[in-house]
Amino acid sequence: MTIYILAFVILVLIVTGMALGAIIQNKPLKGSCGGLNKIGMKKDCDICGGDDQECEKEQERQRKIAEAKAASATDLAYDATKRRD
Repeated sequence: MTIYILAFVILVLIVTGMALGAIIQNKPLKGSCGGLNKIGMKKDCDICGGDDQECEKEQERQRKIAEAKAASATDLAYDATKRRD
């Protein structure tokens, strides 16, 4: 019975470590090598329809949206330690 508890605790520690690594790196998650193209379903992509340039345009659009949100979030705060004249 204790072997199952030990295995469960080790598994939870591994998953927690992977989650913390993903959070600390602050990168978007990527798929594995190949993806839809590897199994012959690249044309079924709802975003790009198989056009790699369209996917790049969508990623750039999403990046700009994320940057705009980050910029607006900094506009909502100010440094109270600095004197405003």
